[in-house]
Amino acid sequence: MTTATASVSAVPRHHVFTWRHVLEFGIALGVIAAVVIAIRMRSSASKGQLQFDTAAVVRGPLQARVTASGTVNALVTVQVGSQVSGTIEALGADFNSIVKRGQMIARIEPGLYRTAVLQARANLLSARAGVEKAAAQLLDAQRLAARDTLLLAKTLISQAEYDSAVTAVTVADAQLDGAKAAQAQASAAQAQAQLNLSYTTIVSPINGVVITRNIDVGQTVAASFAAPTLFLIGEDLKKMQVDTNIPEADVGRLAKGMPTSFTVDAYPGETFRGAIREVRNSPQTIQNVVTYDAVIDVDNSGLKLKPGMTANLNVTYADRADVVKIPNAALRFRPPISWMGKPAVPPAPASDHKTVWILRAAAPVAVSVRTGVSDGSFSELLEGDLKVGDALITEAISNQPAHAM
Repeated sequence: MTTATASVSAVPRHHVFTWRHVLEFGIALGVIAAVVIAIRMRSSASKGQLQFDTAAVVRGPLQARVTASGTVNALVTVQVGSQVSGTIEALGADFNSIVKRGQMIARIEPGLYRTAVLQARANLLSARAGVEKAAAQLLDAQRLAARDTLLLAKTLISQAEYDSAVTAVTVADAQLDGAKAAQAQASAAQAQAQLNLSYTTIVSPINGVVITRNIDVGQTVAASFAAPTLFLIGEDLKKMQVDTNIPEADVGRLAKGMPTSFTVDAYPGETFRGAIREVRNSPQTIQNVVTYDAVIDVDNSGLKLKPGMTANLNVTYADRADVVKIPNAALRFRPPISWMGKPAVPPAPASDHKTVWILRAAAPVAVSVRTGVSDGSFSELLEGDLKVGDALITEAISNQPAHAM
């Protein structure tokens, strides 16, 4: 009996323990589900907001510059050519040769031109003889005419004979004029032949350095239609100039005398200095881009700079030692269609003002500002309700999830 009683009492205990655990497990599942739902709801709410990238208003120096590229050139570059044709007989200069004005730098074989001079001299002598002959004929005709005048007065000759004598004087005088003209032509031809002979010796027109030599001994030079370029001579390479291509948007910022700096690839760690000599008015248009040539004078006493080098130029047209600066990215920022579901209505700025957006109390606020010079990254703040450290919005990032397709 005792054993049976114990067996009967153990069965209910076993069933009570099992249902309690089931209930506790169900409660635990409910709590977990509630937490997950709350987290999802919070995440969903936050995804409807905007996040911002910002940049601070700072104080410091600011330099506004114009950057451009250009080419290093000699101040004066002369192309030396030939005015006569022939074969190069000798050279008096080579690449990098220092030459003086009047120095022989090349000579064309002069044989043909010397022969031409001799021929011209002979023609001139013949012309002079023709003048003398014509003068003698005129003198003879004048003498005959004078004699016939006396004879006509004594009626010893007819009027026709007298008229023939007078006509002979006129013809002889005209022949003398023709002989003198022929002499002048022969003299000019001799001078031309002598000049051509002198052109066979090619001399330097300036003091300078030979930059380019385009001929060799034995080469034939043809100057029939245009004078071929034999040498390129630069005058005094200790003084150079940089010709730069300044975009039309920046040309108004430059003026004569502005200091400049530039680098060349040959000396990457060295900066060269110069000053603007002039900004030329002649435009250069390449693919609808208009540029102007700003000429920079450069001291090249060390002869490091060579003609043709590419110069990367910086011209500082405004230098501010200590100003409040705002990032240009904030000036370029435009608000999205709405802020948190409400239309974004920035204030209408004046014509010389711009609008930036600032975070105040975690909310975006539009501020009207007027700016000065810019270095490309920052702009000088002239007017506006901003102070150093203010966070200006540069970009708005939406957390709104994409809709499922």
